[in-house]
Amino acid sequence: MKRLIIATILGILFGFVCFGLASSGGSELSNVLAANIITGRMLIGIGIGISRFKLKHWTLHGLVMGLIFSIPSGLGAMMGSQNADFSQGGIFMATVVMGMIYGILIELITTVFFKAGQ
Repeated sequence: MKRLIIATILGILFGFVCFGLASSGGSELSNVLAANIITGRMLIGIGIGISRFKLKHWTLHGLVMGLIFSIPSGLGAMMGSQNADFSQGGIFMATVVMGMIYGILIELITTVFFKAGQ
C-alpha cells in the first residue's frame, strides 16, 4: 500500500510539472488537455504502484510502465490545438518519451529513496 500511495502522489506531482512545462512559452492549454496531462502522469504512478511485473532492474520497470501508460496520453495530446513548433507526430513522441522519463523518475524515487519495493 505504501508503494501505491507514494507512486500515485509522485505521478500527480509530475503531472503538474508536465502541465507547467507544456503551458510555458505563452501557449494556453484547454482544460481537457490539462486534465489529460495530469491524469496521464497520475496513471503512470498508479500503474507503477500496483504493478507486479518482475523486470531485471527498477529502471526498466519504470521505462516500460511509462511507455504503456503514455501512449493514450500521447494520442490525446495529438487532438489538442496545433502548435507551430510541433507536428502531431512530434507531440505524440514528446509525450511518450517524457512519460518514459517520468516513469523512471517515479520508480527511482519510490524504490530507491522511499525503499518501497514491489
